[in-house]
Order: sequence, then structure tokens, then C-alpha cells
Amino acid sequence: MKNNINILIIEDEPLIVDGYVRALDFISQKDNSFGFKISTSDNYDMALQEIDKASKKFSFDLVFLNINLNSSKDKKIISGEDVGVKLRSLVFNLKIIVSMRCANNYLLTNIFKNINPEGLLIKNELTYQVLIESIVNVLHGIPSYTSSVLKHIRQHMANDFILDTIDRQLLYYLSEGTKTKDLPELLPLSLRGLEKRKRKLKQILGSQINSDKELIKNAKMHGFL
Repeated sequence: MKNNINILIIEDEPLIVDGYVRALDFISQKDNSFGFKISTSDNYDMALQEIDKASKKFSFDLVFLNINLNSSKDKKIISGEDVGVKLRSLVFNLKIIVSMRCANNYLLTNIFKNINPEGLLIKNELTYQVLIESIVNVLHGIPSYTSSVLKHIRQHMANDFILDTIDRQLLYYLSEGTKTKDLPELLPLSLRGLEKRKRKLKQILGSQINSDKELIKNAKMHGFL
């Protein structure tokens, strides 16, 4: 009996999308118990529309999520991490395979604690065979991570610090040139509360950070922007 699986690919690189589709086609040909219905989105706004539309008819079973796309138009979705959190809250038994350009300790810790993906792939480590093996493992309930991700997991899962949505929105608005005095109009915190958050972020992202410019630089270096 064929197991029909609804898939959403959230990715803006056509070659990567094509790689996913070809890998899924290969898997279905090798194992005809799998049948895939594929939807694609190249931005988070379109992805949220697909998710909302699907919720009225069916649920996605597997999502390929690029966390490095541009923010949504309303700025409520700054990264794919926000989309992953939303998906987890909406869809029961959903499997998520996250892809990203590079790995770093802070970002990986956030992704695992906030999304806990069944698969996490670093793009420059991907080969066609690795992709196929990862998809097959996830479909059979086996977590699948590329080599550098496994290394980071072993070394840094003891790190308890994560950035919440407000932390990341604060960094985003600062990176866009927003003045701190204007942030209370955009975020649900007082000026005093936001200054306290900034001080905490500066302590975490670099003990020598003295300015917002250095804070943004370190946030980018660690993959939060």
C-alpha cells in the first residue's frame, strides 16, 4: 500500500529545490510504498500561505526548511526558525529537515531547542547520496544530521542560552538602523527592558562588545542575522 506524503519545500535556490525533487523521485522509484505530493515556496510569506491553505484540507508530513531566507514582508517572520516554531505548533507528527549555509554553536543550539528538527543539513556538506540517505532516514523516523552538525551537538549541547523571538527582532531592527529609543514602538518592551536585553546580548555574544555596531557584527558572525 502506497504511503502518500505531503511535502513542502521552502527554498529559494532552484538547484537545491531540483535536488530535493530528484532525490524524492529516486526514493519513490526505489521504494514504491512512498508517494510524494510536493509543494514549493521560495519565501516565507508564500510558505505561510501554503501552510494556511493546507490546514483547511490536509497536513504537511515533511517540510524542507531553509532558515536563511529573507524576512517576511510584515517582519514578524525574521528567519526560518520562526517558521519552524509555527509549524511545530500547528502540525502534529510533522517531520522537518532544516538546511542552512553554515553552522555555528549559537544558531545550532537555538534550532535544536526551538524546532528540534528530524534532519539538519549544511549545504556545503551535501552530496546527492547524503541527501537521499538523510531523507530516507527521516522518513523512517531516524534523525539525520551532517558531520559538522554532529560535531557541534557533541561539543555544545550543554549550552543553555537561546535567543527568543524578541531577542532576534531586537537584533534585526538594530541591524536595519533603527534607533534604540524607537524600539518600544516596534517591540513589546519598555526602553529600560530593551536596554537590559541589549546588555545581556552583548555579554553573551562577546565580552568586549561596547557598541551596537559591534553587537550586530557579532550577531551576524554567529548566524543570528
